[in-house]
Amino acid sequence: MPPKKPPAKAKRPRAAAPKAATPKKTVRKAKPAAPKPAPTLQSVVLDALADMKALDVKVIDVRGITDIADTMVIASGTSDRHVRSVAQRVVEKTKAAGFRPQGVEGQQDSDWVLIDLSDLIVHVMLPRVRDFYGLEKLWDMTATRRVAGAGT
Repeated sequence: MPPKKPPAKAKRPRAAAPKAATPKKTVRKAKPAAPKPAPTLQSVVLDALADMKALDVKVIDVRGITDIADTMVIASGTSDRHVRSVAQRVVEKTKAAGFRPQGVEGQQDSDWVLIDLSDLIVHVMLPRVRDFYGLEKLWDMTATRRVAGAGT
């Protein structure tokens, strides 16, 4: 018979080290973010034109020249399909921002699409149509040309 092994000592659980007193964490509530200012109609239109990669975007201030609008935005598209898509995006974005278009003309042919947004009129045109009609020359009157024109 083999010699008996001495009984194994029962392991005593070690006492846990005393925990250091941890300070209570203060939970701060986040301050509410300041409300973002509402985007202007012009910024919504220019963002939509940039999103669709409209070419040669020009903003013309027509206050004092006409009563139909304060601003005209003229942009070009690369093809009739691009012109139509750009115009549709402008309409979608302005509606989403809370601005209601008064009318949209020219979407069938898509050589020249006009979007009437009351204070702002958007013209999206093919480059050849834009060159032919020359709206920039017609409406872009600098201050010196306005004064010269008013004197005659």
